[in-house]
Amino acid sequence: MSRSEGGIRRVAVIGCGTVGASWAALFVAHGLDVAATDPAPGAEERLRTFVAGALDQLAGLGLTGRGRLDFRPALADALDGAGFVQENAPEDEGFKRRLLAEIDRALPPGVLVASSTSALVRSRIVADCATPDRVVVAHPFNPPHLVPLVEIVAGTPEAAARAGAFYAGLGRRPVVLRREMPGHIANRLASALYREAVHLVAEGVASVADIDAALCNGPGLRWALMGPHMTYHLGGGEGGIAHYLAHLGPSQERRWASLGSPSLTPEVQAAIVAGIAEEAAGRPIGELEARRDRGLIAVLRSRTEVAAEAAATLPTPSAGEPA
Repeated sequence: MSRSEGGIRRVAVIGCGTVGASWAALFVAHGLDVAATDPAPGAEERLRTFVAGALDQLAGLGLTGRGRLDFRPALADALDGAGFVQENAPEDEGFKRRLLAEIDRALPPGVLVASSTSALVRSRIVADCATPDRVVVAHPFNPPHLVPLVEIVAGTPEAAARAGAFYAGLGRRPVVLRREMPGHIANRLASALYREAVHLVAEGVASVADIDAALCNGPGLRWALMGPHMTYHLGGGEGGIAHYLAHLGPSQERRWASLGSPSLTPEVQAAIVAGIAEEAAGRPIGELEARRDRGLIAVLRSRTEVAAEAAATLPTPSAGEPA
């Protein structure tokens, strides 16, 4: 993405925790200037440290652009001249409502404001904004500089389209919700899966490590390439999803009926904590994050290579045929 694509050359990043810093790195790597702000002590140092490491990762993926990264202690200074705003404040509805209203008042017309909220619904957090249609939910999956997904909830189709075009220009994969829903799409899917993972621990079915391994070494591999509907479409053979639903749908319903609804009692929490300690085997969080990121980069490279190979096999249009 060029610095001037879509007329956006500068992005304000409001809140520089893990998500905000990761967004900042992605923007900078695509040649956009970033003005970041965060009231927490030491925020600038942590931001610059994170961005430096993330830029090295992105360079390995071929993103070598270098926009300017500035830290502005005052919110108004960070917003000044911004063509797009990425807000990453804590998941506190009242705080976000006040912050988004303040951001809205400070910006000229037409500038989009994107909130990285993972669970709050848009209609409530924009309730105090004078121009709420400019505010969209743009929920990433962590870390957003590596994971392409961006879930968009907007008040108008125009705002959804503008936000989607902006993120697509950064190599992200935007998905648009037709109506708002707590947790959006991906977190609801992840929560459904995690509920059953907790149930399996609570019922003593398997260890935490084996439950994790079952996912990573089975369906997780397929899910990196296609979602559950398309996966089951292939599972239906030549008859596709229609055959699958007609013949194997009842087995799905039997499994659904046996799924658990666990409670995070002290005993269950203790079992999960102990299981994670065993699975982590003394490796600190930083080491585990680095391992995760190396894996994400490898998967992203593999997906890019597969897509390039598929494109190379497409027939070349003959003269006079539409491309």
